[in-house]
Amino acid sequence: MKRFSVFVQALVITLVVSACGGQATPTITAVDQQSTAVAAALTILAETQSAIPTATPPLPTETLTNTPAPTNTFIPLPTEGADSTPVPGAGDPCATTLLPDSLTGTKIKIRIDNPTKVTINLSVNLQQSNAQGVCGYRGYTLAAQDSLVINDLVEGCYTLWAWNPDPDNYFIVTNGTSCLDSSKNWTFDILPGSIRLRE
Repeated sequence: MKRFSVFVQALVITLVVSACGGQATPTITAVDQQSTAVAAALTILAETQSAIPTATPPLPTETLTNTPAPTNTFIPLPTEGADSTPVPGAGDPCATTLLPDSLTGTKIKIRIDNPTKVTINLSVNLQQSNAQGVCGYRGYTLAAQDSLVINDLVEGCYTLWAWNPDPDNYFIVTNGTSCLDSSKNWTFDILPGSIRLRE
């Protein structure tokens, strides 16, 4: 009888200790993962745009002046709260603005093919438009082995981003930036390693 009592006590202690364990980590939802991917894509896009070199004027030549030498004067530091850190891409309206439904200018035709076996999310970003100076993006979902034809965009420079939101087979690709005009119809193939412009 004493043995049975020890067994019951050990069983009760085991159940009590196992009930004290932490909860399992919740899994990330597809919407959260998609939002993270879009934010990362737009951040990369903004960083790419900010890295494009611009024409800078030459440095001015020095002129001799009668300026006294600087002294070591300490400037008092502010004691109030810290300044906020700017968010990358926050100053770029193209990264956060949806393109309007109708654009003014010479229309172009873009075909985007998804030869992969997964449904992908797609973002088409207009970087600059000569006709009206509008920029922004449009988002699409493209089924596996399906095509999308867009014929209401205008001439300009476009960056395409595509990603698979499935965490098991996740990928994100871009074409860089392609300047498109109305001289022909443009076709892009989305592959797991790149977005290829057909010539």
